[in-house]
Amino acid sequence: MTHVVITGTGLYTPEHAIDNAALVAAFNAWVNSENEQHAGAIARGEREPLAPSSSEFIEKASGIQSRYVLDASGILDPQRMRPKLPQRGNDEPSIQCEMATAAARQALAAAKVDAADIELVIVACSNLERAYPALAVEVQHALETSGYGFDMNVACSSATFAVETAANAIASGSVKRALVVNPEICSAHLNFRDRDSHFIFGDACTAVVLENSAVAIADEQFEILGTRLVTQFSNAIRNNAGFLNRVTDSDPLALDKLFVQEGRRVFREVCPMVAKLITDHLASLELAGSDLKRMWLHQANRHMNDLIARKVLGYDPSEAQAPIILDRYANTSSAGSIIAFHLHREGLVEGDIGVICSFGAGYSAGSVVIRRL
Repeated sequence: MTHVVITGTGLYTPEHAIDNAALVAAFNAWVNSENEQHAGAIARGEREPLAPSSSEFIEKASGIQSRYVLDASGILDPQRMRPKLPQRGNDEPSIQCEMATAAARQALAAAKVDAADIELVIVACSNLERAYPALAVEVQHALETSGYGFDMNVACSSATFAVETAANAIASGSVKRALVVNPEICSAHLNFRDRDSHFIFGDACTAVVLENSAVAIADEQFEILGTRLVTQFSNAIRNNAGFLNRVTDSDPLALDKLFVQEGRRVFREVCPMVAKLITDHLASLELAGSDLKRMWLHQANRHMNDLIARKVLGYDPSEAQAPIILDRYANTSSAGSIIAFHLHREGLVEGDIGVICSFGAGYSAGSVVIRRL
């Protein structure tokens, strides 16, 4: 029987960080400008005044205190309020390729694997900067890996879905080593003029090396005991940007082309779905919540993570049991649970069991149960 192990992870963190205070200052400057511009309509009752934001509101609603972004100046400009990323020529590495290779090289070094020995590359993320050629093939070219590559998108669950896909390829014998990368530029699809969501996302990229245990030589290895995925269609989280916008004559700058969600509905519907996914998955492996030493959950909202962990474990988790990174990284979509795994797996000893779990638009959710070797 082939055993699949995770042997290395990597993390690319952008150099620019925006704390809540700076983000709120830019948002409120825009709010004040808009309210002044439409003061007459507001006074006549024809228009509701825009409400300001605050650091206290953001942290209470989400647990987020800061976020990393590829460009801060454009976001913090009240006249622009979106990142400013210059277009690159076709002969230059794409932005996501640069992010992916930076994270991948860390993961390869940790795994003690040469890029040429990677036979499968999967780029899995919520938003791809182009339709084709596949980002994964560009990453394959940049790293000089062998084999093949492809892109996939299951929103915030892209990483766990890709890990299962890569693990299945290894288990089947078609490849011995695979690389999963998750280059997320979430700031590019966020509406920084929406009070309820302008604080949610940050940018980052993660990478994971998976291998057949028979060829793995890394100092630190985690055996994949099982994976389980679930999807359930919902419009509660949506982004309508796409190549058909041009032919349907819809406004490419309309608000529905950016991130839109019904936050309370998402909380109410996703939390029980994810808790059941993990609990049922553990039961299928003859395990229970009490067997988990660590839960690396998707980093979207502190309250969601606390509730899911409490349902699975049966008690309030400690910071060590269910680590939080969204306070400084915010929601990085598919990268979130992998960032948590990358940064918070110290102290685990041989035999310790943990779960990497993602959840998001779709709805989609993925569970990867692992054991420290």
